Amino acid sequence: MSFNNQNKTDDQQGTGPRHVAIIMDGNGRWAKNQGKLRISGHKAGVKAVRRSVSFGVSHKLEALTLYAFSSENWSRPAQEVTALMELFVWALDSEVKSLHKHNVRLRIIGDISRFSNRIQERIRRAEELTQQNSGLTLNIAANYGGRWDIIQGVKKLVEQVQEGLLRPDQISEENLSAHLCMQGLAPVDLVIRTGGEHRISNFLLWQIAYAEFYFTDVLWPDFDEYVFEGALNAFSLRERRFGGAAPSGA
Repeated sequence: MSFNNQNKTDDQQGTGPRHVAIIMDGNGRWAKNQGKLRISGHKAGVKAVRRSVSFGVSHKLEALTLYAFSSENWSRPAQEVTALMELFVWALDSEVKSLHKHNVRLRIIGDISRFSNRIQERIRRAEELTQQNSGLTLNIAANYGGRWDIIQGVKKLVEQVQEGLLRPDQISEENLSAHLCMQGLAPVDLVIRTGGEHRISNFLLWQIAYAEFYFTDVLWPDFDEYVFEGALNAFSLRERRFGGAAPSGA
């Protein structure tokens, strides 16, 4: 994985997002268009991940979250799921040293208990190697679902109530957020979805409450720094209100 170390201007830092999340869609259609098997699309998608991480590092994003495998993806054909798991292992093994070299902290978010012991061990080692890095935080959502995330956070609060550590009237957005995936990171500012679909697909339901959205018809394997730059440029033109009223006269 190669990285471009260009610095952002002060203007870019002032108007750009701190945390970008991407729904990586279109691998299967890309492969079909190429007359190839679906797994070929997923392999090509890994290259797009490399480009996106490099872009995130060079543009000094604080966090980049990629939707790699949803909790609903287990319903895909068994052969495809198996191939995806092998690709996941390969990517962990082949990319983590480069991520570490470039000060990227890797986190896998989601219910990893369903993965094999082999994959769980790879995840543990990769996270452990990079956990002290202070640059870009790269979150890979694997066996992740937004509803699952909220439910597991609620369960932790219930346990605290049962143990007498928390009263029901003390439950707040803040202490629920503290038990969700990606706690401690900057809020998601921008969600990008490739592949032409306009839906959230159970991704970061809590964390994207006030995020801006950018949809592109570009299939994920073709996603590159130019498309990413276009999304950031569009973001810079948005007027973010966070639920507030528009300025007078707008």
